[in-house]
Formats: sequence, structure tokens, C-alpha cells
Amino acid sequence: MKSNLIVILCFGSGICLGMTYGHQIADMIQSLPTYLLYALILQVGLNIGANGELGILIRNISPTTILLPLFTIAGTLIATTLASFLLADWSAPDCMAVGCGFGYYSLSSLLITQLKEPAVGIEIAAQLGAITLLANIIREVTALIGAPWFMKFFGKFAPVAAAGSPSMDVCLPTITRYSGKGIVPIALIHGVVLDLSVPVLISFLCQ
Repeated sequence: MKSNLIVILCFGSGICLGMTYGHQIADMIQSLPTYLLYALILQVGLNIGANGELGILIRNISPTTILLPLFTIAGTLIATTLASFLLADWSAPDCMAVGCGFGYYSLSSLLITQLKEPAVGIEIAAQLGAITLLANIIREVTALIGAPWFMKFFGKFAPVAAAGSPSMDVCLPTITRYSGKGIVPIALIHGVVLDLSVPVLISFLCQ
């Protein structure tokens, strides 16, 4: 929860700085996101590679284990497509791209802003990036708070699917608490697969 509050505080601070010193830092703003994006993608690789159990997880991957992240992706795409009918200002691919952050708000929001800017302009792209940031923060917070209810009403895999990408890190202790320690390998693989799918799916949907 503390990390989410820090993210929101940084986001608000950025808005205030942009309103106050926007013209002075315009050149830096244009080039900085690209380098941040590269750094975030590098971080994804580092997180996956630094996992001491990665080799064991890869050897234990089975078709059944892969089904959960695939169902998470499919459910997210279906839900965001339905949501697009209620949001007249955004197309179905835009809404699906927002959902395909899978809780990885830092990478997805920046990636969508960068990919949409050439087509719709910086203002609209920034709006969609901000929506992506908030939507994926809300997904992570909902997964943390709602884990016991997801477990109670939908079974032990539900907290993993609800968490999305953070099932392998931020949400893992909460998932383990309510779904049991046996869910850990599945949660880790689920997070790795979704982490890898974020840039692929968002890039495809933003074309």
C-alpha cells in the first residue's frame, strides 16, 4: 500500500511541475520517457533472471500451468472490450491496451503514451497513459484488498488472476496467505508470463 501511495504522490507532483515549469522542461520531457522505457524493460529482465527458482519453474512448466495466465489475458480482453461500449471517448483497442497492463502500471502507462503519441498527439496519449496508470494501480490494490473474497467465492486461483503481473512479487505474500503455499509456483509463472506479454500486447493494440 505504501508503494502505491508513493506512486500516486509522484504522479501528482509531476502534474504540478508540468503545470508550473512545463515550457522550461519541454525538451527533457520529450526524450526522458524513451530512456525510462528502456530502463523499465531492462528491469523486467533483471527481475525474471534474478529469481533463484527460475530454472526449477521453467522445468516444471506444464500445459495446465500455462492455462491460468492465458485465461487471465482472455478475461481481461473480454472485460475491457465490454467496458469500451460504456466509454464513448475510447475505442475497444485503447481500452484493451489499458487492461493489458495487467497491474504493471509503471511500464504500461509509459509504453501506451509513447506508442499512441504519433497517432493522436501528446495530449490524448498522455490522457490514455494516465488512465492506464490509475486503472492498473486500482487493479493491484483491489487484488491486495479483495484476495480473501476472491478466494472464498471463486477459488484459490482467483487471487492470482486478479493480481495479474504483481502475482509474482507485490501480491505474492497476500496470495500465499489466502490460497496456500502450494500456489506459489503457479503465481510466479503467471506473473512472468504476464510481464512478458505486456509490451507485446500493448504494442499490437496501439498500432
